[in-house]
Amino acid sequence: MEIIIALIPAIAWGSIGLVSNKVGGTAYNQTLGMTIGAFIFSIGIYLFYQPVIDMKIMITGLLSGLFWVLGQQQQFQSMKFMGVSGALPISTGCQLIANTLAGALLFHEWKSGRDVTLGVLALVILIVGARFTAVSDGGESNGSGEKNKGYRAIAISTVGYALYTIIVNAAGVDALAVILPQSAGMLIGGILFSVKQDVLNKYTVRNLITGLLWAVGNIFMLISMKNVGLAVSFSLSQTGIIISTLGSIWLLGEKKTKREFRYVVMGCILVIIGGVLLGYLKS
Repeated sequence: MEIIIALIPAIAWGSIGLVSNKVGGTAYNQTLGMTIGAFIFSIGIYLFYQPVIDMKIMITGLLSGLFWVLGQQQQFQSMKFMGVSGALPISTGCQLIANTLAGALLFHEWKSGRDVTLGVLALVILIVGARFTAVSDGGESNGSGEKNKGYRAIAISTVGYALYTIIVNAAGVDALAVILPQSAGMLIGGILFSVKQDVLNKYTVRNLITGLLWAVGNIFMLISMKNVGLAVSFSLSQTGIIISTLGSIWLLGEKKTKREFRYVVMGCILVIIGGVLLGYLKS
């Protein structure tokens, strides 16, 4: 059951890139709409469960939310430059490296030689799988300049996403209590990013859907971090690239050659194997 809970964020977060591209808007529309949707969801969670929020939880949530906005906004930017199927697998690989190593090295979640061996093997498999999904034959419409902008956005995004999870895990706060201040930090960050942008339009409203998707994934992610640790929970959550990568090809019409598609399929299979191996670590 713990592993099933840990996979729910993969489904929810793996759908965000597809939904946000379908509803349209700029990266600023997508970020602000997403943060508003997440904030609305968090209010409902707070009113239902009424968890106790102290100063530690408030500060942890606000900081985590601000770093999340940095990660998400830059990921949206990378998708504009490189496409969903081009940006998300690379972003996923970078996040896996940062968060899995944080769980293992900072929080000592790998306690034995067996854990280290299986953990490193799973990590290598996941990264190779993510890399396979990004194999390109060249000749895309995006030039090298656009790709470089995408890579820079992914690098910044990785830092933001890593700190978003590390801060909460290090503080050891209650998952339900931290959701409201976390989403408040997200909303503040979303407003700051978009203050000089044209975001008062229908695209921001449409992107409320992505905020609800993220919020569902987030609450199960936080619960999963308590149950199975950061290294396992975050790595399993990133198996959502299967949904985002294949969905971007079939639903968004992103073009792939036969060779590229074969690598995408092989990469997705490796991601599944790596995710299962990380789940086995818990057992």
